[in-house]
Amino acid sequence: MPFDFHLPRPHTQIGRVVLAIASAVFAALLIVAWSPAMAGDTEAAPAEGPYFQIASDDPLLDRLPLKSTRVQARVAGTVADVRVMQTYRNEGSRTIEARYIFPGSTQAAVHGMTVRIGDRLLSANIREKQRARIEYEAAKKEGRTAALLDQQRPNVFQMSVAHILPGDEVQVELRYTELLLPTEGRYRFVYPTVVGPRYHVAKKDGGAAGFPATPHLAEGQRSASAFDMQVRFASPLPVQDLVSPSHRIEVQGEASTQAEVALADDGDAKDNRDFILEYRLAGTATAGGLTLFSGANGEENFFLALVEPPQAIATAQINPREYIFVVDISGSMHGFPLDTAKTLLRELIGGLRPSDSFNVMLFSGSNRMLSENPVPATRPNIERAIATIEQMRAGGSTEIVPALERIAALPKNADVSRSVIVVTDGYVTVEDRVFQLVRKNLGQANVFAFGIGSSVNRHLIEGIARAGQGEPFVVTKPALAAAQAARLRKMIEAPVLTHVQARFEGLEVYDVEPAHLGALPDVRGGRPVALIGKWRGEPRGQLVLSGIAANGDWQQVLPVPAPDADAQALRPLWARQRIQQLGDDEALRGGSAQREAITALGLQYSLLTHYTSFIAVDRIVRVADSPSTAVDQPLPLPQGVSNAAVGAAVPSTPEPAAWLAMLLVLGLVGMALRRTRRVVS
Repeated sequence: MPFDFHLPRPHTQIGRVVLAIASAVFAALLIVAWSPAMAGDTEAAPAEGPYFQIASDDPLLDRLPLKSTRVQARVAGTVADVRVMQTYRNEGSRTIEARYIFPGSTQAAVHGMTVRIGDRLLSANIREKQRARIEYEAAKKEGRTAALLDQQRPNVFQMSVAHILPGDEVQVELRYTELLLPTEGRYRFVYPTVVGPRYHVAKKDGGAAGFPATPHLAEGQRSASAFDMQVRFASPLPVQDLVSPSHRIEVQGEASTQAEVALADDGDAKDNRDFILEYRLAGTATAGGLTLFSGANGEENFFLALVEPPQAIATAQINPREYIFVVDISGSMHGFPLDTAKTLLRELIGGLRPSDSFNVMLFSGSNRMLSENPVPATRPNIERAIATIEQMRAGGSTEIVPALERIAALPKNADVSRSVIVVTDGYVTVEDRVFQLVRKNLGQANVFAFGIGSSVNRHLIEGIARAGQGEPFVVTKPALAAAQAARLRKMIEAPVLTHVQARFEGLEVYDVEPAHLGALPDVRGGRPVALIGKWRGEPRGQLVLSGIAANGDWQQVLPVPAPDADAQALRPLWARQRIQQLGDDEALRGGSAQREAITALGLQYSLLTHYTSFIAVDRIVRVADSPSTAVDQPLPLPQGVSNAAVGAAVPSTPEPAAWLAMLLVLGLVGMALRRTRRVVS
């Protein structure tokens, strides 16, 4: 039945004032209780979003079947070839089905999977996703051990292993390749180790479907699964300045072409943050140029071109610019991530010029602007904005789509160049809606995305930047904020190369990515121009790249070399790049407009995609009657992320609705107190 709230009828003026105060407070509490922040943050159920792992009360059931993950990466030039070995073992006495959500590189072309059960080695096959699921369920029903690998997002995968018998050890090996592009001569290899908890809106409420509910360990609780990482180089140039900003490492052979890197045995947890390895190659050139691969027996031929842009030259005059900072203050940003975001914003806002203007939006379950209109970047305005940001405390849900919709609707002065800077950990499941919104509505602004934290959703961060013709950044700790802020300012103020065009002379090329060689995106920040595609005929001629630099016309010519028999990785890399472009187009159109094209590419090139999966089935029937018990392998919370990301209550900055309610209360209380003083006097 509905609440029936009554107060005694007051008989004095003071009593009526007290009643007014009490009524105002009660009304404010109702507003706060039903605000968007309260509606979505503490009701996350296992069927819809992240949840804490519940300890099993069944001593016969192994709730932690993943025993170890070993990663071996071989880096040759600009291509990384990676092997991931996952070992599952059932140490209980009941047959289980293990399900494990794990991350991957956003650039990974996953092209192979094998499964070892005892002395039997199974090679997985690529299948259309629904067909693979049917085969997997049929194998389960028949009592066969089977493994299924699905892609939930380009950087999030789900492994399912059915019928792991007591005492069984199942080893699953994944293979992928990715392209490593340097920034200002510095390379970075990233291996994500953990999927952060995602704020999920149910599909019936307009959210995205298909992201599995994921169990997480509580803050500070270490995973029982071992993690090991090894990186070996086979470089055309000596490798130097090998450092890891994320982990302690041991390096052998630095300054040689055969350097090796391993994790140091320091006793710290290693699987709760991205593994990041940075290095340089000797000299000033990248390991680029033009590389050709010739397919055998009439198969397709592929090429990769990495063209070094000129050095950035500061322009004499920079037009006034408008900056809008869109800052995530949701529950998952509580603590270390928000502290890092505050440091970043101090650097970004503090470095604006007096001729610039800016505004700041803070969002969680709802959003608010610090000013109705952009304000000049004067010292008082900058200090006022920074002081307000410093007072913010994280809490609430992550409603990024309404926040960006509001930014897209803001009026813009045609004479001012606008840059939108999104600051978030990216722990949402609405990536496609965000990409679609950015590409459709923010055409008059470049959009730059800053991922904050030790294990950010790089799929969202990189996708926002691609859609907004900007650049992605990841800030894993406050100490790195100043350098990333300086890098953004350098990009915005001085694009290295504009009006970029590429043409092949003498070599017949087709299916090139990016597709429009006559109008390539502007080059920013010292990253080489990358072209990948197919060729046919005789390997001859040259590639000519041209553009306009700050000091005038620029051109670079690369002669076509002889094919390289060791460059077979170009085949899956091209297919992965084409699939990414189709996925971006699908996000723009909405729905599954490119389903057939992506599926065909996945099947032809044996690649894991959103519409294709790897399936391996044992030929031996191992389970007669006893069904498997499903076990979801829990993930550690990313380093620096608090329990608030999974719905735990923390002190937080009230949502805008709550601010309005409190202002209402204060106003009514002030009026009531003035009336009280008049009555008493």
